[in-house]
Amino acid sequence: MLSKPLTVRLAVAVLDTAGQEEFSAMREQYMRTGDGFLLVYSVTDRASFENMKSFHIQILRVKDKDSYPMILVANKVDLDHQRKVKLEEGADLAAEMGGIPYIETSAKDPPQNIDAAFHEVVRVIRRTPIDKKLKKKRKSQKSKKGLKCVVL
Repeated sequence: MLSKPLTVRLAVAVLDTAGQEEFSAMREQYMRTGDGFLLVYSVTDRASFENMKSFHIQILRVKDKDSYPMILVANKVDLDHQRKVKLEEGADLAAEMGGIPYIETSAKDPPQNIDAAFHEVVRVIRRTPIDKKLKKKRKSQKSKKGLKCVVL
């Protein structure tokens, strides 16, 4: 007997607030609805790196969880001559955030690890057990909408 392949739809919302406080209310709303998160910072901007810890804490607070599906993404690695955040610092922060996956990317042509970052967050989401309450809600909705992933 052949089984039907499992299909997972993933709706991705990209929220780029660049750390601006006027977007904090919108940011929390996205955090409430997201099933997984990419915490993205620029290796050329130390302040964006330092914001990652507070975003991580804020997501856990909004979700009321000790851990949640997310990965830490360093971007703009093609600008090595302008780099202000070392690879080791990113890896250390990911470990400090509970051992979340860490990946370095560049959107410059040719792109580096962009697809890999999105694939990894999907893997992390799928590995995470869904709360019984949420599972029941999703089953009853029978919606065409898929999982949501938020990029901060």
